[in-house]
Amino acid sequence: MSPCITSTSSLKNCVKTAAIQSQIPNQTLLLLPTTPPPPLPSVYQSLPLAHSLTHFLTSILQTKSYRTIKMESEGTILFTSVGLPYFGFDIFSVSLPPNPSGISTQSISETRHTDGVSVNFNAGFIDDETGSVVFVSERSGSSQLYRTRSEKSEPERIFTGVNSIFHDRPTIKNQRLYFVSAYEKPSEPYKSWAAVYEARLDREESRVVRLTPVGTVDLSPAVSQSGELIAVSSHGSGRWKGDFRELETEIVVFPAADPTKRRVVVGLGGWPTWQGDSVLFFHRKAEDGWWSVYRCDVSGGPATRVTPPGVHALTPAASHNGRWIAVATRRKGRPHRHIELFDLKTEQFYPVTEKLNPNLHQYNPFFSGDSNRLGYHRFRGESAKGDSVVPHLLPVYRPVKNLRMLRVHGTFPSFSPDGGLIAINGNLTDNAGLMILKSDGSKRWILMEQPLIFATAWSPAESGVIFTSVGPIFESVKSTVQIVRVSFNISDLEDSKALTNGKSKITVSTKLLTRTDKGNNAFPSCSPDGKKIVFRSGRSGYKNLYIVDSVNGEGENGEGIFSLTEGDWIDTMPNWSPDGELIAFSSNRHNPANADGFGLYLVRPDGTGLRRVHIEGQDTDADLAMERINHVCFSPNSKWLLFTANFGAVMAETISGPNQFQPYGDLYACRVDGSGLVRLTCNQYENGTPAWKSGVASLEELSLAEPTGDKLRGQFDELLWLSCDI
Repeated sequence: MSPCITSTSSLKNCVKTAAIQSQIPNQTLLLLPTTPPPPLPSVYQSLPLAHSLTHFLTSILQTKSYRTIKMESEGTILFTSVGLPYFGFDIFSVSLPPNPSGISTQSISETRHTDGVSVNFNAGFIDDETGSVVFVSERSGSSQLYRTRSEKSEPERIFTGVNSIFHDRPTIKNQRLYFVSAYEKPSEPYKSWAAVYEARLDREESRVVRLTPVGTVDLSPAVSQSGELIAVSSHGSGRWKGDFRELETEIVVFPAADPTKRRVVVGLGGWPTWQGDSVLFFHRKAEDGWWSVYRCDVSGGPATRVTPPGVHALTPAASHNGRWIAVATRRKGRPHRHIELFDLKTEQFYPVTEKLNPNLHQYNPFFSGDSNRLGYHRFRGESAKGDSVVPHLLPVYRPVKNLRMLRVHGTFPSFSPDGGLIAINGNLTDNAGLMILKSDGSKRWILMEQPLIFATAWSPAESGVIFTSVGPIFESVKSTVQIVRVSFNISDLEDSKALTNGKSKITVSTKLLTRTDKGNNAFPSCSPDGKKIVFRSGRSGYKNLYIVDSVNGEGENGEGIFSLTEGDWIDTMPNWSPDGELIAFSSNRHNPANADGFGLYLVRPDGTGLRRVHIEGQDTDADLAMERINHVCFSPNSKWLLFTANFGAVMAETISGPNQFQPYGDLYACRVDGSGLVRLTCNQYENGTPAWKSGVASLEELSLAEPTGDKLRGQFDELLWLSCDI
């Protein structure tokens, strides 16, 4: 890539051909580049780009070429990430008064340290730099590290030298950067890629060093006041057991100068924080059911409980003056998570953020080095400067050169036959159930307004026909859910009146393809000739697969329908290959007693040739028993399978963020025979419902105008499983 672009045409050509190339080499040390990459050319900065897209393009132009994961298939992948588009997080802090009981909107004010671009979180103050913070941001299409050098400075990316699409929990101490990254793939499945690294920032040429032993998983690093000791929440070297709400982690301490001298100081705990160099605080769930903060001396002795029952006290931060810990709390009768100070001498709580923003969730507190400022992250607010729209489509960092990946604002995306349009479902609760997007993200139309619609499939043979499921999701076999054929006039989308606000209602006709007395019918997928639909049904008392005529549906006497699979297990989420030869689906037929364990299966449309896909690296019975594979779809050439899976375990402490139903859910692809496994996403969110279409559209084909989408209101859920009714 040329470092200098001098014309609009050459810029567009550069953007068109630029690929984020990411291969994770098997080495521990890398040279840390100290010369910043070239900035985004001024000709492109003048375009009316959305902030997040601007930063994404900047990242592309600044990213060096790396070896690329090889795949024979190409195209565009759409997918959903639970909650993330709505977060709108920025980093804030307040100056603490001598008497915290007097905190109010009149006595203190918030300082915002980030610029309202994308999602910014998990920050820390930088030593000896007043107002400077280091933090994680999604602005470049994945979780990367950034810093601000003063309260009003623009964030700048920290190029760690670790080429990874996941970074977390950064700390800068004594000109050393400590952070979590997914740089190196473990040698076995069901183990997190998370490990702690150190990079020197005070040398012209420095090396990035892995502090976590190979084969071990470390999360949530904390640096002592002197910088000489590191504490981590460690999963150790054992196999992941499937825990994601209450992680079975230890608190481990080691010298920064010699990370091989590791010592377990607490057998169960997470999110360590230092008071000086000798005392650690951490959180864990107590026997009475309340998450609480505990204290331990690094020199030895049992841990003691600090915060009382009756309140969940999470993600602690200790002040070095010995007076306070700050915690995020959840209290009965109060729906929001808030930051509070806890006086270690009087054992009294003092609310902080509830006095300032009572109706917003606040996360993960941190102190300045002098203990005079308290930071955290929260939704920036609807009227705040910065990104204020949830865009319909947002590009994300891709680890494969010949793929483009887009995060869609919606669920269950499906491409039109020519790829120019995308059908999506809403969030199943409070927005329209079936919509259409232009593939550049600039326009949206509503086909069906009722919210309980899910699992959409566009007919490959008819541009004006979409199939979907109408009814409640995740219900019993006998719940009424129906497969519906939705027909509309494609020319209505071209009507200028229909484009007003990109949200106009399009007239449709609907037809039920399944009988109302046949229970739960869902997840349709269409044959390539458009004549048949495969779907999941609970009509037999078990959820199995059936095929029905895509126009006439099933008759009153059961004619027109074919049972593809049958048994006392769950077969679900089928997908018909573009060449028509195979149907892929998820099933627990290998162990029907386990309702959570799903493998990947293939069958011919006539019911023959059923087999389980043994995915590369899943070599033992224990591996196969752990599989949780869903949302499978074929590549455009029918040679690859794309799906969500739990192979990479969890990347962060789930208790530290908003609700994620399955935070271990990442996108993977493999060949139809199970070989060539590739990880496509790596983060702490649930990623799912992917769709794959041929043709790698260039980034310039995304709308470069101000983004079209819904108003960003911070409408995400707090942890739904964290109850205060104890």
